[in-house]
Amino acid sequence: MRQLKAVLSDRGSSYAVSGGAARDRAEVDDFLKALKRDKKFARATHNTWAVLLSDGTPLKGDDGEAGAGQVILRMLEREGLHDHVIVVTRWYGGKKLGGDRFRHVQDCVRAYLDAASV
Repeated sequence: MRQLKAVLSDRGSSYAVSGGAARDRAEVDDFLKALKRDKKFARATHNTWAVLLSDGTPLKGDDGEAGAGQVILRMLEREGLHDHVIVVTRWYGGKKLGGDRFRHVQDCVRAYLDAASV
């Protein structure tokens, strides 16, 4: 599991990104469970995620942040990255971010992809 903590913050909300290998839904669930063993991530407002399986099956989860999983999935498709789950975590800071939240998800995924050289 690779984690980039405190990737960015905006109006009190903080973001982090994590990722790792996942070849099916069971491995995604195991990854999320392992991530949430860290109490900080378990208490996060949102843990949005996506993975593009090698057979082309897209899986995603918004965890209450409508549309965020699709943003991650589109980036994985553009990169051609299969069997690798990426999770963007948000701790809500009390102010709505509107459409900026999608830009922040993209920034987190880009930071992860650049750091992981995947």
